[in-house]
Amino acid sequence: MNTMFAAFLGGWEIVLILAVVLILFGAKKLPELAKGLGTGIKEFKKATREVSDEIHNAMDETSPPLTQKKLPPEGQTQPEPTVSQPSPTPKV
Repeated sequence: MNTMFAAFLGGWEIVLILAVVLILFGAKKLPELAKGLGTGIKEFKKATREVSDEIHNAMDETSPPLTQKKLPPEGQTQPEPTVSQPSPTPKV
């Protein structure tokens, strides 16, 4: 049960993480990192939107209607189809 609560971050934990990031990368690098992160998120959303559009388009395409077999009138039977096998070819 305690492991479930370990995943949630409180206010002080977030402040501490931001302070460590600021110390590691410096104030000049943070805007570049944020820009790169934003670009990555935008590309990810674009890719997921393209995939979902492709799935919807594939589902919207109409397939040719299936033809149903006509059943013979009652009392009559339809002959069974025969399957012919090719004759073996002679080896040379």
